[in-house]
Amino acid sequence: MGQKFRVGMIGSGRIAQTYLQNWGEIEEAELVAVCDVEPELVSAATEAYKCGGYGDYKEMLDKESLDGVVVCTPPSTHKDIVLDAIGRGLHVLCEKPIATSTDDIREMLKTAREHDRRLMMASKFRYVEDVAAARSLIKSGILGQPVRLENTFANFLDVRQRWNSKKDVAGGGVLIDNGTHSVDISRFLLGPITEVMAYHGPKMQDIEVEDTSHLSFRVGSGTTGTIDLSWSIHKELSSYVDIFGTEGMMSLGWKGSRYRQNHSNEWVEFGGGYQKNAAFQSQLHNFIATCRGTEAPRITDEDALASVLVIEAAYRSTAEGSWQKVPQE
Repeated sequence: MGQKFRVGMIGSGRIAQTYLQNWGEIEEAELVAVCDVEPELVSAATEAYKCGGYGDYKEMLDKESLDGVVVCTPPSTHKDIVLDAIGRGLHVLCEKPIATSTDDIREMLKTAREHDRRLMMASKFRYVEDVAAARSLIKSGILGQPVRLENTFANFLDVRQRWNSKKDVAGGGVLIDNGTHSVDISRFLLGPITEVMAYHGPKMQDIEVEDTSHLSFRVGSGTTGTIDLSWSIHKELSSYVDIFGTEGMMSLGWKGSRYRQNHSNEWVEFGGGYQKNAAFQSQLHNFIATCRGTEAPRITDEDALASVLVIEAAYRSTAEGSWQKVPQE
Protein backbone atom coordinates (compact mmCIF):
# COMPACT_ATOMS: atom_id res chain seq x y z
CA MET A 1 0.00 0.00 0.00
CA GLY A 2 3.06 2.24 -0.17
CA GLN A 3 5.04 4.08 2.45
CA LYS A 4 3.22 4.82 5.68
CA PHE A 5 2.52 8.36 6.87
CA ARG A 6 4.82 8.86 9.87
CA VAL A 7 3.17 10.76 12.72
CA GLY A 8 4.24 12.34 15.98
CA MET A 9 1.83 13.22 18.78
CA ILE A 10 2.49 16.48 20.62
CA GLY A 11 0.62 16.25 23.89
CA SER A 12 -0.66 13.00 25.40
CA GLY A 13 -3.35 14.20 27.79
CA ARG A 14 -7.09 13.50 27.75
CA ILE A 15 -8.00 14.21 24.14
CA ALA A 16 -4.72 12.75 22.90
CA GLN A 17 -5.65 9.42 24.46
CA THR A 18 -8.44 8.99 21.93
CA TYR A 19 -6.01 9.57 19.08
CA LEU A 20 -3.53 7.12 20.59
CA GLN A 21 -6.22 4.46 20.95
CA ASN A 22 -7.16 4.79 17.28
CA TRP A 23 -3.83 4.96 15.46
CA GLY A 24 -3.73 1.17 15.27
CA GLU A 25 -6.84 1.30 13.06
CA ILE A 26 -5.19 3.61 10.53
CA GLU A 27 -3.33 1.23 8.21
CA GLU A 28 -1.73 3.99 6.17
CA ALA A 29 -0.12 5.60 9.25
CA GLU A 30 2.66 4.80 11.68
CA LEU A 31 2.77 6.37 15.14
CA VAL A 32 6.47 7.15 15.50
CA ALA A 33 6.70 9.16 18.71
CA VAL A 34 4.82 10.90 21.50
CA CYS A 35 5.81 14.06 23.34
CA ASP A 36 4.53 15.50 26.61
CA VAL A 37 5.88 17.62 29.44
CA GLU A 38 4.62 15.02 31.93
CA PRO A 39 7.15 12.13 32.02
CA GLU A 40 4.63 9.61 33.35
CA LEU A 41 2.32 10.23 30.39
CA VAL A 42 5.17 9.75 27.95
CA SER A 43 6.26 6.56 29.69
CA ALA A 44 2.75 5.12 29.62
CA ALA A 45 2.29 5.97 25.93
CA THR A 46 5.63 4.56 24.80
CA GLU A 47 4.96 1.33 26.66
CA ALA A 48 1.40 0.96 25.38
CA TYR A 49 2.00 1.97 21.77
CA LYS A 50 5.62 0.92 21.23
CA CYS A 51 6.75 4.31 19.99
CA GLY A 52 9.43 6.84 20.86
CA GLY A 53 8.97 9.28 23.73
CA TYR A 54 10.09 12.86 24.31
CA GLY A 55 9.67 15.58 26.91
CA ASP A 56 10.43 18.39 24.44
CA TYR A 57 8.55 18.59 21.16
CA LYS A 58 11.41 20.40 19.44
CA GLU A 59 13.72 17.50 20.23
CA MET A 60 11.17 15.11 18.73
CA LEU A 61 10.87 17.23 15.57
CA ASP A 62 14.66 17.41 15.25
CA LYS A 63 15.39 13.72 15.83
CA GLU A 64 12.48 11.89 14.18
CA SER A 65 11.71 11.56 10.49
CA LEU A 66 8.05 12.57 10.40
CA ASP A 67 5.48 13.46 7.79
CA GLY A 68 3.07 15.15 10.17
CA VAL A 69 2.11 15.85 13.76
CA VAL A 70 -1.09 16.00 15.76
CA VAL A 71 -1.14 18.85 18.28
CA CYS A 72 -3.12 18.14 21.46
CA THR A 73 -1.69 20.76 23.78
CA PRO A 74 -3.42 23.74 25.47
CA PRO A 75 -4.54 26.45 23.01
CA SER A 76 -2.01 29.07 24.12
CA THR A 77 0.80 26.82 22.82
CA HIS A 78 -0.72 26.04 19.43
CA LYS A 79 0.74 28.89 17.41
CA ASP A 80 4.40 28.29 18.33
CA ILE A 81 4.15 24.52 17.95
CA VAL A 82 2.34 24.73 14.61
CA LEU A 83 4.81 27.25 13.19
CA ASP A 84 7.77 25.13 14.35
CA ALA A 85 6.33 21.99 12.78
CA ILE A 86 5.42 23.65 9.49
CA GLY A 87 8.84 25.28 9.37
CA ARG A 88 10.34 21.78 9.45
CA GLY A 89 8.20 20.75 6.51
CA LEU A 90 5.52 18.86 8.42
CA HIS A 91 1.76 18.72 7.99
CA VAL A 92 -0.28 19.53 11.11
CA LEU A 93 -3.61 18.43 12.53
CA CYS A 94 -4.31 20.76 15.44
CA GLU A 95 -7.00 20.25 18.07
CA LYS A 96 -9.66 22.89 18.54
CA PRO A 97 -9.70 25.69 19.42
CA ILE A 98 -6.99 25.98 16.81
CA ALA A 99 -6.06 29.50 17.98
CA THR A 100 -7.13 32.05 20.56
CA SER A 101 -6.99 35.07 18.23
CA THR A 102 -7.57 35.84 14.58
CA ASP A 103 -4.06 37.27 14.28
CA ASP A 104 -2.64 33.91 15.34
CA ILE A 105 -4.76 31.78 13.01
CA ARG A 106 -4.07 34.08 10.07
CA GLU A 107 -0.32 33.77 10.64
CA MET A 108 -0.58 29.99 11.04
CA LEU A 109 -2.55 29.53 7.83
CA LYS A 110 -0.33 31.95 5.90
CA THR A 111 2.78 30.07 6.98
CA ALA A 112 1.25 26.74 5.98
CA ARG A 113 0.41 28.08 2.52
CA GLU A 114 3.92 29.52 2.08
CA HIS A 115 5.48 26.16 2.97
CA ASP A 116 2.92 24.17 0.94
CA ARG A 117 1.95 22.21 4.04
CA ARG A 118 -1.52 21.27 5.27
CA LEU A 119 -2.73 22.79 8.53
CA MET A 120 -6.09 21.30 9.49
CA MET A 121 -8.27 22.08 12.47
CA ALA A 122 -9.46 18.96 14.30
CA SER A 123 -13.23 19.05 14.74
CA LYS A 124 -14.54 15.56 15.41
CA PHE A 125 -18.24 16.26 14.83
CA ARG A 126 -17.57 16.96 11.13
CA TYR A 127 -16.72 13.27 10.91
CA VAL A 128 -19.75 11.91 12.74
CA GLU A 129 -21.77 10.11 10.07
CA ASP A 130 -25.08 11.44 11.41
CA VAL A 131 -23.87 15.02 11.07
CA ALA A 132 -22.72 14.46 7.50
CA ALA A 133 -26.05 12.77 6.68
CA ALA A 134 -27.97 15.63 8.29
CA ARG A 135 -26.21 18.15 6.07
CA SER A 136 -27.19 16.19 2.96
CA LEU A 137 -30.79 15.88 4.14
CA ILE A 138 -31.02 19.61 4.87
CA LYS A 139 -29.59 20.45 1.44
CA SER A 140 -32.11 18.09 -0.17
CA GLY A 141 -34.90 20.33 1.12
CA ILE A 142 -36.61 17.61 3.12
CA LEU A 143 -37.08 20.04 6.05
CA GLY A 144 -37.95 22.96 3.79
CA GLN A 145 -36.18 26.18 4.72
CA PRO A 146 -34.26 25.81 8.02
CA VAL A 147 -35.74 28.23 10.55
CA ARG A 148 -33.88 27.46 13.75
CA LEU A 149 -31.06 25.31 15.09
CA GLU A 150 -30.66 24.48 18.78
CA ASN A 151 -27.46 22.96 20.12
CA THR A 152 -26.69 21.94 23.69
CA PHE A 153 -23.40 20.77 25.13
CA ALA A 154 -24.09 20.87 28.87
CA ASN A 155 -22.54 18.23 31.10
CA PHE A 156 -20.86 18.54 34.46
CA LEU A 157 -17.07 18.61 34.28
CA ASP A 158 -14.92 19.69 37.21
CA VAL A 159 -12.30 21.91 35.55
CA ARG A 160 -10.96 23.57 38.67
CA GLN A 161 -7.62 21.77 38.45
CA ARG A 162 -7.43 21.68 34.65
CA TRP A 163 -5.80 24.09 32.21
CA ASN A 164 -9.26 24.81 30.77
CA SER A 165 -9.94 26.98 33.83
CA LYS A 166 -7.03 29.36 33.16
CA LYS A 167 -7.75 32.19 30.75
CA ASP A 168 -4.16 32.81 29.68
CA VAL A 169 -3.78 29.13 28.75
CA ALA A 170 -7.21 28.33 27.30
CA GLY A 171 -8.17 31.73 25.88
CA GLY A 172 -11.46 31.62 27.77
CA GLY A 173 -13.84 29.09 29.27
CA VAL A 174 -16.61 26.87 28.00
CA LEU A 175 -17.49 29.30 25.20
CA ILE A 176 -14.17 28.85 23.39
CA ASP A 177 -13.77 25.22 24.41
CA ASN A 178 -17.09 23.51 23.70
CA GLY A 179 -18.38 26.47 21.73
CA THR A 180 -15.85 25.94 18.97
CA HIS A 181 -17.48 22.56 18.26
CA SER A 182 -20.92 24.19 18.32
CA VAL A 183 -19.93 26.93 15.90
CA ASP A 184 -18.34 24.48 13.49
CA ILE A 185 -21.37 22.15 13.51
CA SER A 186 -23.73 25.09 12.95
CA ARG A 187 -21.69 26.48 10.06
CA PHE A 188 -21.39 23.01 8.51
CA LEU A 189 -25.16 22.47 8.59
CA LEU A 190 -26.43 25.99 7.84
CA GLY A 191 -23.66 28.06 6.29
CA PRO A 192 -21.61 31.06 7.48
CA ILE A 193 -22.61 32.72 10.76
CA THR A 194 -23.03 36.47 10.25
CA GLU A 195 -24.03 37.81 13.69
CA VAL A 196 -23.75 36.63 17.30
CA MET A 197 -25.00 37.59 20.73
CA ALA A 198 -23.50 35.90 23.79
CA TYR A 199 -23.68 36.13 27.55
CA HIS A 200 -22.43 34.05 30.46
CA GLY A 201 -24.37 32.54 33.34
CA PRO A 202 -23.45 32.77 37.04
CA LYS A 203 -20.38 30.73 37.89
CA MET A 204 -20.92 27.48 39.75
CA GLN A 205 -17.25 26.53 39.83
CA ASP A 206 -14.58 28.69 41.44
CA ILE A 207 -12.58 29.40 38.28
CA GLU A 208 -11.44 32.52 36.44
CA VAL A 209 -13.31 31.74 33.20
CA GLU A 210 -16.99 31.19 32.38
CA ASP A 211 -18.42 27.74 33.07
CA THR A 212 -21.86 28.41 31.55
CA SER A 213 -22.53 30.44 28.42
CA HIS A 214 -25.32 31.07 25.93
CA LEU A 215 -24.82 32.07 22.30
CA SER A 216 -27.45 33.18 19.79
CA PHE A 217 -26.57 33.53 16.12
CA ARG A 218 -27.88 34.31 12.66
CA VAL A 219 -26.74 33.02 9.29
CA GLY A 220 -27.01 34.80 5.95
CA SER A 221 -30.26 33.07 4.96
CA GLY A 222 -31.99 34.44 8.06
CA THR A 223 -31.95 31.14 9.96
CA THR A 224 -31.32 31.64 13.67
CA GLY A 225 -29.74 29.43 16.26
CA THR A 226 -29.04 29.01 19.94
CA ILE A 227 -26.11 27.32 21.61
CA ASP A 228 -26.21 26.35 25.31
CA LEU A 229 -22.89 25.47 26.89
CA SER A 230 -21.98 24.45 30.41
CA TRP A 231 -19.42 22.55 32.44
CA SER A 232 -21.60 22.92 35.53
CA ILE A 233 -25.16 22.18 34.39
CA HIS A 234 -25.97 18.63 33.36
CA LYS A 235 -28.83 18.43 30.88
CA GLU A 236 -29.91 14.86 30.32
CA LEU A 237 -30.90 15.26 26.68
CA SER A 238 -31.05 12.54 24.04
CA SER A 239 -30.08 14.97 21.27
CA TYR A 240 -27.31 17.53 20.94
CA VAL A 241 -28.66 19.31 17.84
CA ASP A 242 -32.29 19.96 16.86
CA ILE A 243 -33.20 21.68 13.60
CA PHE A 244 -36.62 23.09 12.80
CA GLY A 245 -37.62 23.89 9.23
CA THR A 246 -40.68 25.11 7.38
CA GLU A 247 -41.55 21.53 6.42
CA GLY A 248 -40.16 19.38 9.23
CA MET A 249 -37.72 18.90 12.06
CA MET A 250 -34.62 16.85 12.77
CA SER A 251 -32.77 15.64 15.88
CA LEU A 252 -29.14 14.57 16.00
CA GLY A 253 -28.89 12.27 18.98
CA TRP A 254 -26.19 10.62 21.02
CA LYS A 255 -27.61 7.18 20.28
CA GLY A 256 -29.36 7.79 16.98
CA SER A 257 -30.80 10.51 14.76
CA ARG A 258 -34.17 11.06 13.10
CA TYR A 259 -36.35 13.50 11.19
CA ARG A 260 -40.07 14.03 10.70
CA GLN A 261 -41.85 16.03 8.05
CA ASN A 262 -44.81 18.18 9.08
CA HIS A 263 -47.32 16.22 7.01
CA SER A 264 -46.38 12.93 8.70
CA ASN A 265 -46.61 11.50 12.21
CA GLU A 266 -43.80 9.06 11.47
CA TRP A 267 -40.19 9.66 12.42
CA VAL A 268 -37.54 8.46 9.99
CA GLU A 269 -34.48 7.07 11.73
CA PHE A 270 -31.03 7.62 10.26
CA GLY A 271 -27.50 7.14 11.53
CA GLY A 272 -26.16 5.30 14.52
CA GLY A 273 -25.57 8.21 16.86
CA TYR A 274 -22.30 9.66 18.10
CA GLN A 275 -19.59 7.10 17.41
CA LYS A 276 -16.49 8.72 18.87
CA ASN A 277 -13.81 6.29 17.71
CA ALA A 278 -15.27 6.07 14.21
CA ALA A 279 -15.27 9.87 13.97
CA PHE A 280 -11.63 10.12 15.04
CA GLN A 281 -10.60 7.42 12.59
CA SER A 282 -12.43 9.15 9.75
CA GLN A 283 -10.77 12.43 10.69
CA LEU A 284 -7.31 10.85 10.66
CA HIS A 285 -7.95 9.16 7.30
CA ASN A 286 -9.08 12.49 5.81
CA PHE A 287 -6.10 14.37 7.24
CA ILE A 288 -3.59 11.90 5.78
CA ALA A 289 -5.38 11.69 2.43
CA THR A 290 -5.50 15.50 2.26
CA CYS A 291 -1.77 15.72 2.97
CA ARG A 292 -1.16 13.21 0.18
CA GLY A 293 -3.45 15.04 -2.23
CA THR A 294 -5.89 12.17 -2.70
CA GLU A 295 -8.88 13.76 -0.92
CA ALA A 296 -10.27 17.21 -0.33
CA PRO A 297 -10.14 18.39 3.29
CA ARG A 298 -13.46 18.13 5.06
CA ILE A 299 -12.34 21.07 7.22
CA THR A 300 -10.85 23.89 5.16
CA ASP A 301 -8.69 26.91 5.98
CA GLU A 302 -11.86 28.99 5.75
CA ASP A 303 -13.52 26.79 8.38
CA ALA A 304 -10.57 27.11 10.74
CA LEU A 305 -10.48 30.89 10.39
CA ALA A 306 -14.25 31.21 10.77
CA SER A 307 -14.24 29.21 14.00
CA VAL A 308 -11.93 31.77 15.56
CA LEU A 309 -13.73 34.79 14.07
CA VAL A 310 -17.11 33.67 15.45
CA ILE A 311 -15.82 32.92 18.94
CA GLU A 312 -13.90 36.20 19.02
CA ALA A 313 -17.10 38.06 18.06
CA ALA A 314 -18.97 36.17 20.77
CA TYR A 315 -16.53 37.34 23.43
CA ARG A 316 -16.85 40.91 22.15
CA SER A 317 -20.59 40.50 22.58
CA THR A 318 -20.22 39.40 26.20
CA ALA A 319 -18.06 42.45 26.88
CA GLU A 320 -20.28 44.99 25.09
CA GLY A 321 -23.69 43.44 25.70
CA SER A 322 -24.80 43.68 22.08
CA TRP A 323 -25.07 41.76 18.82
CA GLN A 324 -21.77 41.61 16.96
CA LYS A 325 -21.12 41.21 13.27
CA VAL A 326 -18.83 38.33 12.32
CA PRO A 327 -16.25 39.35 9.71
CA GLN A 328 -16.65 37.24 6.55
CA GLU A 329 -13.03 36.84 5.54
